[in-house]
Amino acid sequence: MLFEDEAGFSMTPPTSRTWARRGHTPVIRVRGRSQRRFPIAALARCKQGERSRLVFRPKRHIDHKRGGRRSFTWTDYRDLLTAAHQQLDAPFVLIRDNLNVHLDTRLRAFTDTHDWITAYQLPPYAPDLNPVEGIWSPVRRTGRNNTAFTDPDHLMHVPRRTLRELQYRSETIDGCLAATGPTLTTSRRQAQ
Repeated sequence: MLFEDEAGFSMTPPTSRTWARRGHTPVIRVRGRSQRRFPIAALARCKQGERSRLVFRPKRHIDHKRGGRRSFTWTDYRDLLTAAHQQLDAPFVLIRDNLNVHLDTRLRAFTDTHDWITAYQLPPYAPDLNPVEGIWSPVRRTGRNNTAFTDPDHLMHVPRRTLRELQYRSETIDGCLAATGPTLTTSRRQAQ
């Protein structure tokens, strides 16, 4: 089973608690509020008897001021699914939310024409059922707190590094799956 989700990261750093000597308030200066953002799409694979895996792709925009789509397009998701199929070398069941791109007729036609994908939609407004939603929390907490990003490359480097580290920590991915509630079991119908 593969769970899919997308998150966006911006140049504006999130604030968080830190420590300093008594009487010295820590201050991090940020040069204005940048509108630069970039999305990352991730797939979390959960398979009974094997370690969990994480496949992700960031999307870098060439020029963010010219307009156009800043999030993933249906072709970006198609390429991500193809890359995941090549990496996992097996057919999979894809579970995704109701993002408008996931409902695109061209992406649905792609998943319908390939026998290695079986796609299901999560119910609307149900982020608690998607374990990838839990992946974004450590990505946002680790390395981004109280960081003044110098440029978009610096911004892109931090979440990518954190996601690469998470790829080797399958117990974190398993914990995100456990937080959603379902358990992976194989069920067989018994003849009565």
